[in-house]
Amino acid sequence: MSNHIKKLIKNSKNPKFIEEVFEFSKEAYGDKKRPSGESYLDHAVSVATILDQMHLDQTTIAAGLLHDVTDTTSLSPEKKVDVKEIEKKFGKEISLIVKRTSDIKKIYYPFYGNKDVNVTSPFSREKVENIRKMFLAIATDLRVVLIELASRIDGLHNIAKLPTQQQTLYATETMEIFAPMANRLGLWEVKSQLEDLAFAYLFPEKFTWMQNNIKEKYEQRQKYLKKFIPHLKRILIQERVKFSTIDYRAKSYWSTYVKLLKKDMDLERIHDLVALRVIVSDVQACYKTLGILHKHYKPISGEIDDYIAKPKPNGYKSLHTTVYLEKDRISEIQIRTEEMHKEAEYGVCAHWSYKEKINLQKEGDTFSWTSKIPEFWQTFKIDFFANQIFVFTPRGDIIPLPKGSTPVDFAYAIHSEIGNHCDSAKVGGKIIPLTEHLKSGDIVEIITNKKRKPSQDWLKFVKTDFAKNHIKKFNEVKISPSIFSIPSFIKKKIVEISEKAIAYRKAGKKIRAEKKQIKKEKLGQIYLAGQKGIMVTIAKCCLPQPNDHAKAYLTRYRAAVLHKTSCQNLQKLSQKFPEKIIDASWK
Repeated sequence: MSNHIKKLIKNSKNPKFIEEVFEFSKEAYGDKKRPSGESYLDHAVSVATILDQMHLDQTTIAAGLLHDVTDTTSLSPEKKVDVKEIEKKFGKEISLIVKRTSDIKKIYYPFYGNKDVNVTSPFSREKVENIRKMFLAIATDLRVVLIELASRIDGLHNIAKLPTQQQTLYATETMEIFAPMANRLGLWEVKSQLEDLAFAYLFPEKFTWMQNNIKEKYEQRQKYLKKFIPHLKRILIQERVKFSTIDYRAKSYWSTYVKLLKKDMDLERIHDLVALRVIVSDVQACYKTLGILHKHYKPISGEIDDYIAKPKPNGYKSLHTTVYLEKDRISEIQIRTEEMHKEAEYGVCAHWSYKEKINLQKEGDTFSWTSKIPEFWQTFKIDFFANQIFVFTPRGDIIPLPKGSTPVDFAYAIHSEIGNHCDSAKVGGKIIPLTEHLKSGDIVEIITNKKRKPSQDWLKFVKTDFAKNHIKKFNEVKISPSIFSIPSFIKKKIVEISEKAIAYRKAGKKIRAEKKQIKKEKLGQIYLAGQKGIMVTIAKCCLPQPNDHAKAYLTRYRAAVLHKTSCQNLQKLSQKFPEKIIDASWK
């Protein structure tokens, strides 16, 4: 047992429980290694340690230890753990967190599942934002997001052994998705770690330059501020201001680099490389301290920010001022309460330790992006996108749709012509009914057929207005109004018979044979993959009858061909083209 897990167990409020979870995960992971060379078990312990440092609860830390045990892509089949097994041993709450953490891997498809993605150029703003939304839609629980962020930090520490392109992908993904997510949650420390670690892999030369040019500046300023702090303490004591701490923090390399770009790369114009932090008792003391600082030290005009009166979107609250400590010494000073400081460092995680004392009505407004969730701190639920799903095209583009949308809605969202000629659909390479509801993270492929036309029956299950309007428009054009209402299945049969009649005239001699075959087949009674009304022909090699067990082979031009399951031709086709075989029945 490593020192890290020993420390984790020792610090726990329930050591026996954490030790039990560790032993279970140890058995599940075995000696399996991650692509980076790090063992799965070491990674899980590192993730749990990071979560512990973020002051999270035992449930989240336990889920962190278990977060990879259901990974079917990396762990060997004999080591695969079912979610039900976790639920039976550790409860439903932990099993759900583990399951959703595993589901998060779906968002990596544009990065790793699509060979056409160009890693040298960033995604469009819209695409990146959709990936972030998909992340939250799949997670549905704040703790899932925090586990993934912790996993990302450890992953960045161990990607040196990966190929250069994989390093670039991982770092780009971090900058585009995970660092902004940490920022939204107010996790300043996590955000800084993610950005600096990714910075080193994305721009190694610039990162080295920053280290060489700023390290000395950091050390000089830290040394000066360390000597200055006792002087500032004496002033606050004389002015009768109660404070708990006065310290300093160094600005991250990435934040400094971004700021330098705006300052013509002039280090002398950056005054918050190392900033002083004054932690006082209450809000009134914050403003009093600001006044005292300006009384003793000259402030720089335009460098005073009141984030208490107007917090940042992620909830950050503090007073910032930049002053001359001496004639040639300029420094930023941040003033905040203990509660504000906890939030600044750990964001939403700070509330795990004192969430019982929160005034939700007042504090809920602080975090504008969670304003729709009044019980956010109590339930950890993320349901900003409860009425939306986000699905992939095979090329990795994300299509946002209303919850309950079907492949037909997806087809019309891509293009109206694809919707009009939608013949069938695949999710993850498997054919599904057109009526099936899609889920966030599904990779959907639409198979079109120029002979296929929108069915009036589609209106019964499509969700989007765009799809409904096109289906109605097409059917209004094709079928003239009648003095009485014609059932939709008859309309559909009229269209099919009309189209067949045109084709049969051209075929000449085949007309009589085809008419007899239509009557014999009783097409309206055959269901393919649970759907009725798809064009079917009977295989002449085995001539299946209504009482026979049958399957259909999807051809390129003749729609579906029905075979007996015992047919040797079908068995050969199944071996060669398994993805083109679908279930069929007369019921």
